Amino acid sequence: MNFSRYTILSAALLGFSQLVFAAQPATIRVDYLHSGNATTEQYALERVLVEPLPWPGNVKQNIDHSNLGNNKVEITDIKTGELLYSRGFSTVFGEWSSTEEAGKISRGFEESVRFPKPEHPVKISIFKRNTDNVFTLSWSVEVDTDSQDVIRKQGPAPVKPIPIRVSGASPDKVDLLILGDGYTAAEMQKFKADATRLSKHLFEVSPFKEHAKDFNVWAMAVPTQESGVSRPSTGVYHASALGARYDIFGSERYVLTTDNRALRDIAQYAPYEFIEILVNNETYGGGGIFGQFSTAAAKNDWANYLFVHEFGHHFAGLADEYYTSPVAYQPSANKVEPWEPNATALLDPSNLKWKDKIASSTPVPTPWPKQAYDEHAKEYQKTRAELRAKNRPESEMSALFKEDLAYSKKLFSEAKFEHITGAFEGANYESHGYYRPAMQCIMFDRSDKFCDVCSAAVEKVIQMYSTPGLVQTKK
Repeated sequence: MNFSRYTILSAALLGFSQLVFAAQPATIRVDYLHSGNATTEQYALERVLVEPLPWPGNVKQNIDHSNLGNNKVEITDIKTGELLYSRGFSTVFGEWSSTEEAGKISRGFEESVRFPKPEHPVKISIFKRNTDNVFTLSWSVEVDTDSQDVIRKQGPAPVKPIPIRVSGASPDKVDLLILGDGYTAAEMQKFKADATRLSKHLFEVSPFKEHAKDFNVWAMAVPTQESGVSRPSTGVYHASALGARYDIFGSERYVLTTDNRALRDIAQYAPYEFIEILVNNETYGGGGIFGQFSTAAAKNDWANYLFVHEFGHHFAGLADEYYTSPVAYQPSANKVEPWEPNATALLDPSNLKWKDKIASSTPVPTPWPKQAYDEHAKEYQKTRAELRAKNRPESEMSALFKEDLAYSKKLFSEAKFEHITGAFEGANYESHGYYRPAMQCIMFDRSDKFCDVCSAAVEKVIQMYSTPGLVQTKK
């Protein structure tokens, strides 16, 4: 295990607050309620807390210039108007608001924003993209982090963080927290092994591989009485600390938690900027919300892929590039340019967002064997649905996935533009009107590599959260 010159001996011998610089400000968390439906939304302040650990981030990189996310938070000094902190993010509410249910009822979702404690009262502003991709103000509230209403003291951590990978002081590194859900007290060693195994795989995939020393990885799991998490479509309901479950928005493979308070109240006892939740289940499933968290079924045969694919959503705001699998979202009536870096509506081919990676000889749109792929996908998805409807063993689903991937690899190997960056139609859950950068990528199918565009997007976020070039020394 590598430690920086700022870390002494072992994390086990130190309070976790000592893993960050003593000069780091406190961490402020603002919890609020985000409610509404497909056409309206409202916000309401819930509470303001000082978290137990200092701010884990680099205070010299407080401003987000990535232009990622469906939303953005800005923290400004009320008196001077100075922008102190900003970050792009997306929300569970934002995804739910595009479902059929959102056209019928209103619902509320808990959300949070975290930022380094300011010296003076601040205004918190939440922005949302409009149809022109411009951030417009949705809500703002003034907060004095020194007021009497702020929660300053909290109870002890329910469990202690486990250091999986420590590369240096938190402000200089990307801090990834792996949370477990559905692990019993007797399965804690299994959770540690799962977290170690899956994070190890993450750093075997480029560009995470080349930036492994820019990451710290921690792990925590609050024990549950029963092994596994809820899967309502099969009548399975388990209580768990994080409330993660399958069947989110009616999609049998979609795994999220909607209990944001529980998530944040546990996560606050470890340094983190990003969270991946491992659910102790065999059934294929996962999910990822940019800037919030991602999930993966740790016991599934495809856990390695799920961990990386879903983390791509959460970490770098990458869009799903597949379009043949059923999803809960309703397609938009009008094609708008996605904010995600790896999908485009190609409204202006001459200004394609990744045009710097396309050779002048590559046609846009770029031909690929789409018709053959689509015909195969119809039969594949039919078989997949039948296996789930009959609740067949997970091994049969895994075998089907292997057959599907083998078909795609063979089909693409015979295509002219197999390893070329271009604009391939079919992405963002839609067969027509949206385009992806490469024929094959981790964000498209269960392959094992990110395309060049996705890799560049990942590296951009790593640079925003880490301090490259620090000399690492082993203590």
